[in-house]
Amino acid sequence: MPEPLDRRTFLRLAGVSAGAALAYSATGWVRPARAEPLDPPFAHGVASGDPLADRVMLWTRLTPSAEATPGSGAGGTVTVRWTVARDPELRSVVRRGTARTGPGRDHTVKVDVDRLEPARTYYYAFEYDGQRSVVGTTRTGPAADATPGDLRFALVSCSNFEGGYFAGYRGIAERDDLDFVLHVGDYIYEYEVGYYGAGPEIGREHEPDADIVTLDEYRQRYACYREDPDLRAVHAAHPFIMMWDDHEVADDNWKGGAFNHDEETQGPFEERVAAATQAYFEWLPIREHTADPRRLYRRFELGGLATLHMIDSRSYRSEQVGTDEFDPGAADPRPDPEVDDPDRTMLGAEQKAWFKEGLSNSGATWQLIGNPQMITPVLFPPLPDELTGQIMDMTGVLPRQGAGWNKDQWDGYRAARQEILEHLADNGIDNTVFFTGDIHSSWACDVPLDPGSYPTSPSVAAELVGTSVTSDNLDEITGSPPRTTSIAVEESFKGNNRHIKMIEFDSHGFSIVDVSGERVHMDWWYLRSEEIPDRPQHDPGAHVVHGQAWKVDVGTNAVSPAEGPLGPRIEDEEQEAGPPDAEPPAQPDRSEGTDPGQGEASGPATAVPASGERRAAGPDRELPVTGAGAATLGATAIAAAEALRRLGRPAGSVPPTE
Repeated sequence: MPEPLDRRTFLRLAGVSAGAALAYSATGWVRPARAEPLDPPFAHGVASGDPLADRVMLWTRLTPSAEATPGSGAGGTVTVRWTVARDPELRSVVRRGTARTGPGRDHTVKVDVDRLEPARTYYYAFEYDGQRSVVGTTRTGPAADATPGDLRFALVSCSNFEGGYFAGYRGIAERDDLDFVLHVGDYIYEYEVGYYGAGPEIGREHEPDADIVTLDEYRQRYACYREDPDLRAVHAAHPFIMMWDDHEVADDNWKGGAFNHDEETQGPFEERVAAATQAYFEWLPIREHTADPRRLYRRFELGGLATLHMIDSRSYRSEQVGTDEFDPGAADPRPDPEVDDPDRTMLGAEQKAWFKEGLSNSGATWQLIGNPQMITPVLFPPLPDELTGQIMDMTGVLPRQGAGWNKDQWDGYRAARQEILEHLADNGIDNTVFFTGDIHSSWACDVPLDPGSYPTSPSVAAELVGTSVTSDNLDEITGSPPRTTSIAVEESFKGNNRHIKMIEFDSHGFSIVDVSGERVHMDWWYLRSEEIPDRPQHDPGAHVVHGQAWKVDVGTNAVSPAEGPLGPRIEDEEQEAGPPDAEPPAQPDRSEGTDPGQGEASGPATAVPASGERRAAGPDRELPVTGAGAATLGATAIAAAEALRRLGRPAGSVPPTE
């Protein structure tokens, strides 16, 4: 009988070498080494997602023959076997079956495995032609009538392949204390090679090399990302709950178009959306809606502790107001008054009604929102003219005369936002926390009903914004060292927005969220590198250190500093899994899966340790603060005067205004 596999062996077989594993020691996270990709037939990994109390989605991609590469349309229809068990060796089987896949869905495999037990860790694998994928780990959600002692998950967004290496994903993959990973958008980027990020310089170039438009191109781009060993490892280690932002389709997209879509050269936008949507559902472990195959917004009931609402703020929104009409030289720049138009929508009528009804009807202690764009109102102070470009890079706002809105975020849809905030206030909906990405920086904010009169006007929610995995922060945009130029900008923002309590513009990484009946706590973990200290995301061996810790106490709707990082997780009895032979064996299921997905490398069965093996994330570490701050502000600003005006675009990509 084979010996149980440890974490190190799992990561090696999952495509992360033993040296690449982030080992925890008394001194912190050990710097990893670069890993190599794996071979077919399961070259793109295994994954799980959308966990419910009794079911979870499983995913893989098969390469049944050499010509059946992603997006090729080649290869025949084949049958893949899948197994779910209580133990890493897959001996205590609870469910098994087969699924058919072929070129019509790019040889991806998705299976919605039901009849599972709540709040349990399971292990799974796929088999084809005598070869087995790595063994992935997944976990079901709590029962509807249960009240877990806590929930713990990772928050990530904005993972540009050409922006740097995915050491942040590796840090999450190494943890044993998570229920799921919450990804709130920009899982891939649609840009051509060299358009955004340092890809050509650091050896990470997009495939295909063009701006992707067709179904085959989107499929190839997902395959490019899933060849990264750290991304494969995090998918194999934890289930994902996901929502898209714009770059899964096109930059700053809305329901009828996008910033970087030209119908004359790239065809109808609707065709591009259809292609992007199909590839998104094929390549990710997301449960498809039975009545509307394009619907992404959905809800997760996490026992009596929390309801997680995943909102889609791209597919149904009105066009952004004046997105490309910003003129940094204007003598009296003003926001377009249409931002207050009540007919303009962010969510669309149907989704808005669904969201408000769900908030009102949930009996859970916490209302958690997976929110792709920042909802906190932001009024920016006057700054030197030379800084206008940099601030536009980071946030898309107009930082002049104390007024400005990011028109791509909720600040550009103020009436729509106010309706949601008033709904929270009018219905006494307490303990609401928005979890957001998109702006490549760290924020902790109260969300006031009226920002102009805060704190007299109450805060009706809190917002915690996680930074990017790799996509450019302000220091990359300005070309300045981390924690220099940005410090003065952060302080000026907070000084003019009393409801914004914390901002950090420079670091990449991920966040860890712990939800209990008393509070929501979030730790920000940041990349650091001894070899490339100014750009740690360019170092494949970057490590993570603890950066920030903030919390929202129950009944406050307000953020406050917290002690961090989180310690070992103490699970309640309901969540702890007993020995496999203490439970009655389940009957194997021979039914075929309903939907195909992707897989990992061939080799013996492997698995991550059981989720009961918990540990602390790491020691508290002080972040280095270097540079002259405000003293370098003007010089750095002048050097970057021609920087992008929009987040997520390279310099020169925004056409000059008339």
